[in-house]
Amino acid sequence: MWRRERGRPPATEDVPAAPRSAHRRPARRYRRGRRLAVLLLSVAGAVAVVGLLVPPTDRLTADESPAAAGPTSSPAGSTPTPGPSPTATPSRTPAPVLRLTGAVPSTGPGSFSYATGRGEVLGRAGTLRRYRVAVERNVDEHLAEFAAKVDASLADRRSWIGSGQLRLQRVPDRSGHDFTVYLVTAGTAQKMCAASGVNIRIGGKPYTSCRGTGRVIINLDRWVSSVPHYVSAKVPLDRYRTYVVNHEVGHELGHGHERCPRRGRAAPVMMQQTLFLNGCVANPWPYLEGERYAGPPL
Repeated sequence: MWRRERGRPPATEDVPAAPRSAHRRPARRYRRGRRLAVLLLSVAGAVAVVGLLVPPTDRLTADESPAAAGPTSSPAGSTPTPGPSPTATPSRTPAPVLRLTGAVPSTGPGSFSYATGRGEVLGRAGTLRRYRVAVERNVDEHLAEFAAKVDASLADRRSWIGSGQLRLQRVPDRSGHDFTVYLVTAGTAQKMCAASGVNIRIGGKPYTSCRGTGRVIINLDRWVSSVPHYVSAKVPLDRYRTYVVNHEVGHELGHGHERCPRRGRAAPVMMQQTLFLNGCVANPWPYLEGERYAGPPL
């Protein structure tokens, strides 16, 4: 650093010495200017030292600065810009159950367990008909579940109560009743149906369900396995169950078999859908769009 000497500058031969009064004023201005310069240099040095003393971890990088991180709150009167909403992964609808697999008993003791309790009256008006629900004792089917399915099939406004002239109610055993809905093994179904004069054999085996006087008899094989043309058309097992209940109860209510009205149309519930569809589409209901749906009598 360059240093300045203190005192008066020496006189030269070519420059006469300045008068005393003229020399003091510039010197005082010089000293004041020097002090100001020294002060400014001291301040600048202090700032530089402070900058050097700031730990590196306290210095904000571009990614850490408030501007880069974004405001933590929206200014008054401004509307924050919403970010993109997360896209939910669509869940796949589970495939419908078409049939159940596993061993099914083919014969049973011919004795039954009955659903307990009394159901609600189904239907708005008309004759009240009471029914029981029973399951053969060795059948591996929960009695309450079977009773609930029978009730649901008959309670729908598309079922037989859709006429507005019929009411139905499930009652317990040993109560006054008009008919019973049974779920039984194929061997027991064969015996019960034959006692009512109905042959349910196909290919030498008891295959279909039937109705006898006061008895709606559901074959366990069909309840578990549905039928091949329903399965190939991917018609859910639950729909076949609804159909077979409404079809056999329809016989109990006095309805006979019907045919497919036209290819591509819904099959009448009184059509023998367990055996064929003949170009019709599977349908478990006797009432569609509030009207009785039927086909030509067989």
